Amino acid sequence: MGEEVKVIVFALGQEEYGVEVDKVRTIERMQPLTRVPKTPAFIKGVINLRGVVVPVIDLRGRFNLEESEYTDNSRIIIVAVNDLEVGLIVDSANDVIDVDSDGIDIPPEVVGGIRAKYLRGIAKIGDDRLLVLLNLEEVLNKSEIIQLEQLED
Repeated sequence: MGEEVKVIVFALGQEEYGVEVDKVRTIERMQPLTRVPKTPAFIKGVINLRGVVVPVIDLRGRFNLEESEYTDNSRIIIVAVNDLEVGLIVDSANDVIDVDSDGIDIPPEVVGGIRAKYLRGIAKIGDDRLLVLLNLEEVLNKSEIIQLEQLED
């Protein structure tokens, strides 16, 4: 039995994903975004979160999935990676679960159209549920982080 990893579960379309609780600062309802010119399409803009300007990424766009309308269930998950806070728009944030690190498999090369470098692994939950764990360091990789930091200057 490996160590337990606490994970926030969220949905993009029919797939369930997870991100470690210790990387999540807060989960916010959708709010108006201020567009920033000359940024990739998946960077939807910035929000003012309690006095801090936070860039917001649509994860569907980041993973080249079909974007959809935001709903009452849509959420912005504020994550912190390498001293950078970024909001991730997801279809819904469902719950917090414990994942046994021994139950995390190396991801196949492509999962649901998402390249493996963005994934930390696939966790088996119970008998019939799979959870795709994100590798936030890659989702927010260096060249894009540089672009995001330029937004903050």
